Amino acid sequence: MKNNSKIKKIIQMKGQEQLACLTSYTGNVAKIVDKHCDIILVGDSVATAHYGMASTKQINIDTMIMHAKSVVKQSKKSLVVVDMPFGSYLNKKTAFQNAKKIMLTGCDAVKLEGGLKIANIIKHLIKKGIPVLGHIGLLPQHIKSGFHVYGNNEKEKRNLIFDALALERSGVFAIVLECINKNLALQISTMVSVPTIGIGSSVNCDGQVLVIDDILGMSNFKAKFVKKYTNISKQIDKSVKKYCYEVKKKMFPNSKYTY
Repeated sequence: MKNNSKIKKIIQMKGQEQLACLTSYTGNVAKIVDKHCDIILVGDSVATAHYGMASTKQINIDTMIMHAKSVVKQSKKSLVVVDMPFGSYLNKKTAFQNAKKIMLTGCDAVKLEGGLKIANIIKHLIKKGIPVLGHIGLLPQHIKSGFHVYGNNEKEKRNLIFDALALERSGVFAIVLECINKNLALQISTMVSVPTIGIGSSVNCDGQVLVIDDILGMSNFKAKFVKKYTNISKQIDKSVKKYCYEVKKKMFPNSKYTY
């Protein structure tokens, strides 16, 4: 694995301090998030959050790389992880080729969705020196119909435990647990030696991640696990309305804003 002091720090935080993680897609936002978060995720959620796409499946690797470059440029402290988009890690060869392209942005790691089924691909990437963040439970790139909580029956519990252990063996430095039953999230977090990062999986995880547009009130996404900390949309609306009014009334630009 690539020698990365930031990754070592993340691993050492397990059991010591909760990990705070948010998505960022632009440098301006990343510059703010970087001051407070341990991990910045350049998520494929940019597909729905910024491009109005129906799902994360529609974003391509070139677009992810463009956003990653913008975020990396403004991130100094946080560990920057970039989602590998749908279809970019179908086998070891393509996964490595695409992961290399993403790592050239200067990011610290990549994230892949899936457990046991892609463990060998992840192991291959790590062997080649590319750090990987795992992701199990609800997998947005593979979702077919709506959200539901995973791990409420014995089969799902067993499969998710197998997935988590397979990822740990493959060498991931942390695992995202999405929409997993809180009791199972605790069990998995206790079983694995690497940190778990929850999204809709309770405080029983070693950290939390959310989409920044959701916590800022910039999206219409509604889920039980999302807390809106402010409503930036209303502030933008108010500012735009005032600007347009002043332009129409020829109040702007006045002498203060004129050369």
